[in-house]
Amino acid sequence: MAITPHIEKHFTAGNFVRDVVIGMADGLTVPFALAAGLSGASQDTRVIVIGGLAEIAAGSIAMGLGGYLAARGDAEHYEQEREREEREVREIPEEEKAEVSRVFHAYGMTPEQSVPVVEALSQHPKAWVDFMMRFELGLEEPDPRRAVTSAVTIAGAYIAGGFIPLSPYIALSSASRGLELSAAVTLVALGIFGYIKGRFTGTQPLRSASQTVVIGGLAAAAAFVLAKLIA
Repeated sequence: MAITPHIEKHFTAGNFVRDVVIGMADGLTVPFALAAGLSGASQDTRVIVIGGLAEIAAGSIAMGLGGYLAARGDAEHYEQEREREEREVREIPEEEKAEVSRVFHAYGMTPEQSVPVVEALSQHPKAWVDFMMRFELGLEEPDPRRAVTSAVTIAGAYIAGGFIPLSPYIALSSASRGLELSAAVTLVALGIFGYIKGRFTGTQPLRSASQTVVIGGLAAAAAFVLAKLIA
């Protein structure tokens, strides 16, 4: 009988999806709320479009820079913790062995069962440090290109999302009609985005879609009402 090999499929693009979610969510919501707010204060589509483009440019740069700094911070934290573990493995190996034993004990192994494994692991300093980083500290080695990739992904997703609510104002000469079409297009885009996000993140897609639509709609409504009251 032929045996079909078991192939495990795992989702490995978590960081990329996270960056797209961060950029797209803000890109859809913030320019939408700004354009709605400007519509409440002015009927000049040129003002709305210029304001929207300026916000998309500033927002994408700020979000991209934030993603870069966050990823660099994670990398620096990992490097500092690894240096500390390497130093402790050299200077206090017995304490480090005890920490390894405690990790194995948390998985149900007895001291007698863990002793040979601990001793074998201690003969390989790099693997020993790798083990401590992953199972004691819960840290994975970051991709060295992560900071730049994160910045570009977040900024690009923000720009892509931002042009969705702004495009009706670019295409139409009437601010009121632009607002209506922008609201319809953006709420649909938020729903689709929320649904896809739910599928990727493992949450209920319909629930994720409804939450995204409600949050985006409330942000735009608040900006519109506030602008009307001030104008």
